[in-house]
Amino acid sequence: MPRYRVILAYDGTKFHGFQSQPQLRTVQGTIEQGLSKMTKGIPVTVFGAGRTDAGVHAQGQVVHFDFPGNIPPRNMLLGLNSIMPLDIVIKDVAIVPDTFHAQFSTVGKRYGYRVSRTRFTDPFKRFYTGHYPYVLALDRIRTALADVVGTHDYTSFAASGGVIKNKVRTIYTATMTDHPDDDELYFEFIGNGFLYNMVRILVGVLLEIGNNRRPVTEFPRLYAVKDRQEARITAPASGLYLQEVYYDEAALAQAVAERQE
Repeated sequence: MPRYRVILAYDGTKFHGFQSQPQLRTVQGTIEQGLSKMTKGIPVTVFGAGRTDAGVHAQGQVVHFDFPGNIPPRNMLLGLNSIMPLDIVIKDVAIVPDTFHAQFSTVGKRYGYRVSRTRFTDPFKRFYTGHYPYVLALDRIRTALADVVGTHDYTSFAASGGVIKNKVRTIYTATMTDHPDDDELYFEFIGNGFLYNMVRILVGVLLEIGNNRRPVTEFPRLYAVKDRQEARITAPASGLYLQEVYYDEAALAQAVAERQE
């Protein structure tokens, strides 16, 4: 059977995360249901690059599946989009070697996080941003971001529900962009991998540093203590976006270089 690699985007608001769960609407389950229609009932298992939580969005999630039929990639794209709900769109389809795996072939990922800074929650942004109405010193956040970059043990930044024992990861770039016209901040992180809730916890700590609730030098201390309780806050799922998954070292290096210019 041919193996298909699919790049998709979705609005995570009405999904109970990516991974299939009994009786719950999930991204994986929705795609598998659509594929089952195309195969007239033959089950197809979908494998994803990452298991986003309930309410988390994606611009560049990647999945793969083996399909019992030889459908050209363009026809697969058109067919899937014709039966997907409006909160999922298929962006690209390709046939790949059997050795490709959406999760285990990755060499890096890029996540973005949007923070709304309006005094009161904007009803039109509440499902697509985190909200932080307090005073922020952006220079403090920029200084602290330098300590996010590098290879560290991120135990303090991993939710207790995670099962991965090795908490060492490498973050290649960590940036923040101010968008005053939209009253938003945009955080972006590129790394070789991310732990459960890691980006949301990083953002939570950065916002507290910006609000002077933590010292600018807080990250080295949190790496050392390896205690999730010390990091405290987890930013809301609504602001998090899986932007891109990298399978090629050259493409990853180029993305990193562009952000270091």
